Amino acid sequence: MISIYTIPELLETIKSIITTEDRLHELVEVKDLLLERPELSGFNLIVRKDHIAQVIDWQNVLPPYLLPEEIAFNSNNLLALVYAKLGNYERAYQLLSSNGLLSNEIDIINRLQNGIPTSAEVLNSDLSPFEEYRFCHNAAILHHYAATEASFDPDKARYFYREALNSAPNGEFYAFTAKQYVAFLQDMEEPEVAEHLLDDAIKEALSDDARMELRASLCQVWMKKLVAPYDPSLLENLKNTLWESLQYYQKQGRRVEEALLLIDASYVANLSKSFSESLGYINKALDILGQEELPELQANAHFRRAGLLYAWAQKGNPQFYRGALESYQEALKIFTREDSPETFAEIHHHLGVIYSEIPDEVRKKSIWAAVSSSSFNEALNFYTKDQYPYEYAMICNNFGNAISKYPEAIHSDNLEKAAFYYNEALSIRSAERFPLERTLTLLNFLEAYWYMSLGENGSNIVRYKQMLAFAKEALTLTDDPTLIAEAKNHLLKLQELGQALAQEK
Repeated sequence: MISIYTIPELLETIKSIITTEDRLHELVEVKDLLLERPELSGFNLIVRKDHIAQVIDWQNVLPPYLLPEEIAFNSNNLLALVYAKLGNYERAYQLLSSNGLLSNEIDIINRLQNGIPTSAEVLNSDLSPFEEYRFCHNAAILHHYAATEASFDPDKARYFYREALNSAPNGEFYAFTAKQYVAFLQDMEEPEVAEHLLDDAIKEALSDDARMELRASLCQVWMKKLVAPYDPSLLENLKNTLWESLQYYQKQGRRVEEALLLIDASYVANLSKSFSESLGYINKALDILGQEELPELQANAHFRRAGLLYAWAQKGNPQFYRGALESYQEALKIFTREDSPETFAEIHHHLGVIYSEIPDEVRKKSIWAAVSSSSFNEALNFYTKDQYPYEYAMICNNFGNAISKYPEAIHSDNLEKAAFYYNEALSIRSAERFPLERTLTLLNFLEAYWYMSLGENGSNIVRYKQMLAFAKEALTLTDDPTLIAEAKNHLLKLQELGQALAQEK
């Protein structure tokens, strides 16, 4: 719904203009500016005696492009702006056939909204202070969002963002440009700079809406700063600010933004070891996105939910594997091999593990083993040894673990296959580059070796020596007490095995 706020003497005039267009009154409401404060949304317009103004779009409903501060008030200009906000650009162009300057402004918004590359050379400006600011802001937006891959110049985008901040007419416009600049800095992997800018912008902002939007942006910056070991004060600040932002979006009825923040809140709660809280947040986000009929965002939420359940299942809670499986399968409806090959492969990597671990009847285990193997192979089709060596090694390690758990392994070559994938992982996980990862693979390999026959074709001594080497090497690669204890336990068992093999001679 488009809202037009105006002075009392223009109410009937504007209503009559709207009724000249068939059924347009069903999508536009005209309100008394003296009785109701305009919401700071791009869907709203203000009409005064002789000009039209657009409020700052703090609700992010349209591209962050700034129109002239004052647009001459006449029926064609007003209707064109309304149709542009409704996405009917064809009708807007018709109405602006004699106003090339405003038509050009509307066309730029159309191009931004539809991802059409646009050069900053199409911008117009005069020498007034607001127009100088507007030109710099819009030039930054076009360099940031509308450049082709070949023409993208981050230095130019950065220059125009800074110039716009320096020439902003007041704190509110400074804050609006800062919000867009922060998104750019996030893209450039500069969270520290983004955080300092947001601190300044929050102090400059004039409206509560601006301050809350900037604080929501601050949450996104802090999310990128979350790295292990997690800073307790950062986690606490993030939890509090996310909750504050959630209440703000709930009050405004902005359900999509609420859902996206709930996904972040779920992640933070999980890091804080609050599993039930985390699951509650992500489930609520899924409900909202389903009601709003946003399948892509819903698929992403399922992906995040599956990752949460998968992680908890691996921490000794296998009952969560089935929930993770269901959410991954939902996510695969959107993240297909053709459209999202990397996410598709990542999901299948996790499915490979889930299918090998999921609790079920013994008679169904062979079925799970088959689909597990299929999923691991899907993952390896994308994460190849040459292009993604680290991921390849991780998948091979987990594939080896899974194969060693497939049914009837003792009576088949399953464990020999597991050995192949462990060796593939070890070929990447060198002691110099990946000591921890190599330690884990060595210990996994040892665990699988105990189930292999040591009495066939004289291979027992060879395997024994290899196992001994693995256990000794693992002890040299880590200072983790749990891993050291596991390696020492293998060595004790190997000493007993060595004595038994010596007696066989």
